[in-house]
Amino acid sequence: MKRIAWILVLLALVFRPGPAAAFLDTPTLTVSKEKEIGAEFDQKIHNQMAVLDDPVVVSFVRKMVDRIVEAKDPMPFNIKSRVVLNPALNAFAIPGGYIYIFTGLIESVATESELAGVVSHELAHVSQRHIANRLEKASKVNTLTMAGMLAGAFLGVAGGGSQSGKLAQGLMVGSQAAGTAAMLTYSQQDERDADHVGLNSLVKAGYNPEGMPATFQTMLKKQWYAAPGENGIPAYLSTHPGLSERIGYLEDRIRRLPPDFTKRKDDNEGLFRVQALLRGRYDPPTIALGYYENRPENEYSALDWMGYALALERARKSEQSSEAMNKAVAMDGSDPLVLREAGALFTRLGDFGRAAGLLQKAAFVAPDDPIILLRLGELQLKRKKYKEAEAYLNQAVSHLRRNPAVYMALGRTLGESGDLFGGHLNLGWGYVYSKDYRKARLHADKAAQLAKTEEQKKKAKELRNSF
Repeated sequence: MKRIAWILVLLALVFRPGPAAAFLDTPTLTVSKEKEIGAEFDQKIHNQMAVLDDPVVVSFVRKMVDRIVEAKDPMPFNIKSRVVLNPALNAFAIPGGYIYIFTGLIESVATESELAGVVSHELAHVSQRHIANRLEKASKVNTLTMAGMLAGAFLGVAGGGSQSGKLAQGLMVGSQAAGTAAMLTYSQQDERDADHVGLNSLVKAGYNPEGMPATFQTMLKKQWYAAPGENGIPAYLSTHPGLSERIGYLEDRIRRLPPDFTKRKDDNEGLFRVQALLRGRYDPPTIALGYYENRPENEYSALDWMGYALALERARKSEQSSEAMNKAVAMDGSDPLVLREAGALFTRLGDFGRAAGLLQKAAFVAPDDPIILLRLGELQLKRKKYKEAEAYLNQAVSHLRRNPAVYMALGRTLGESGDLFGGHLNLGWGYVYSKDYRKARLHADKAAQLAKTEEQKKKAKELRNSF
């Protein structure tokens, strides 16, 4: 379903001409090499893109992926799922057992079966070794030519905007990559295999098989309203051939399945929780507000009020945001996600007493959620209770090792309490993980200047060498 350049970009980013690219000349891609490629690519994804670590999102996706994997024939990999903060309707799996699901896709589906349909399709590409086979065939391409094409494809998909698309196209043409692009795409037979094998695992996992063609329909409809590369639709998806045909043969096959399969109902509670959180916290405020304000308020759930409150806050409508969040808590004051987000919002609005009560209740209901520890730490920082803040944040950072907000809060806590080395060190890591390397360098240099002990000097050097 996806252009294989999304996968092969690893070669451009990790394996340079010379000894590091030697595996390109080998005729067979072994399982151990696939695992190596997957691990390297996963590291690059974390370095290049925003990978969400919120347990509400991560656990929902992991459970869905595990459910599909259990329905498949055994694979030689432990499948690891990642959620990428990006508006594109996209998901892809790579050698070594990694699957990446974009938030734009999660928000666009109506049921869990629809999301599971895309996941099962992508995992079928892995189990059928379509990716590995294409990697082996790609070994005949000049590495420099491949690097230019793959870097362009990566920018085109990751950017999701017209400027990124133009830049990507320029890189491809400039590297003469367009002439070899056809070899680096899934064939129609690959797509057909992934559709049928994916549908088998979707059904076996207990999902409604209509979810797979329904998602393809959503993609097809979306591209009618957007030019290639705009509004979160990557150009390769908008121009991908055969989508209508694939919908047709999937629907034909589904008609021949036992009728009970298409009557299966999803428990969409987990999906709706994730969608409300993503919409409220990450969508452009105008888009999120448009979604909520075009729905009758008498149909709102507590999660809808929560998402609406978060969008209102980001639109700088504090009073309305507070009112909406109070409605969310009044409707369901036992939901740990509602409590967590309400506590965080009232912290930001300066109502520390109300925030403390909500966050403490959230921690009691969901003690395994490290985001709650982060929010409690941020609250204590606002109150200038630095020891309490540091204790919460140190617990949070042990679970959220790439979360920039944890390091930022810990850096401010340590700095304001007099530990200037610790303050700059953690602020530096915060900017590393938020990919602002200019500011990361400034704090790394300051930490190096302040380092006194050998341990401090070692930590300052580790920070400086991380970017």
